[in-house]
Amino acid sequence: MLDHLAIEVADVDTSAEFYLEVLAPIGIAQSTRLEFEGEVTIGLSGPSGPASFWLNPTQNLETREVHIAFKAKDVATVDAVYKAALKAEKEVIHAPREYPEYHPGYYAVFIRDPDGHSVEAVFHGRPNASVPEVEQY
Repeated sequence: MLDHLAIEVADVDTSAEFYLEVLAPIGIAQSTRLEFEGEVTIGLSGPSGPASFWLNPTQNLETREVHIAFKAKDVATVDAVYKAALKAEKEVIHAPREYPEYHPGYYAVFIRDPDGHSVEAVFHGRPNASVPEVEQY
């Protein structure tokens, strides 16, 4: 449904560093860096294809939390995002677990980005899939 998403952030380079470090396990990469009139915009992409997630400099102070979910290829990838967040000393909102209230096999971790937004790595699994317990680190 979506072609791309752009969010405004207080510091584009700091936010890019967060997303590149924490979401490295899902294959996120910087594919574009635009500089115009002293401001930077960074485009991030998945393992293939053009930039689909953009970080723009803020034009106004934002007070609402945004929730952004990134697809993971499997449970191990969600767990790897969790480990990367812990290693980078980022705030983990919810450790990885299955969320059967969303649907059977929905396995996700939720992390706070530098602007206070909720960032999720999610694997949808298979209906009625058995998801192993994640180790707490």
